[in-house]
Amino acid sequence: MYRPVLEPLGLTHPQYLVMLALWENSPRKVHELGDALVLDSATLSPLLKRLETSGLLTRHRNAVDERALDVALTEKGAALRAQAESVPGQIVDRLGLSIDELEAIRSNLNVLLAASTSQPLV
Repeated sequence: MYRPVLEPLGLTHPQYLVMLALWENSPRKVHELGDALVLDSATLSPLLKRLETSGLLTRHRNAVDERALDVALTEKGAALRAQAESVPGQIVDRLGLSIDELEAIRSNLNVLLAASTSQPLV
């Protein structure tokens, strides 16, 4: 469902999720991104590498803690946000569900995710 909507942006769905997290807060440490997206580093690292190759983000060692890797949007990555703002509306239209139905589903999925990862609800 997301593929035809994201293809013009040059993003896959997992890459879109990474970009959403960075549009919300950039720069971020890789482990913070992984926690926010519930992705391990083996899954996240290739996504970040592809996004960096596309010129959407940069990865640098943290100046304070060299073990940590900081991820930040580039100007190109920040500018992509304007194009991506239409994605949620397009997906809602494709689903054909009301906003109330979608919010109920999201709430139930959050409960399921919290139960499966033993993390507190947000």
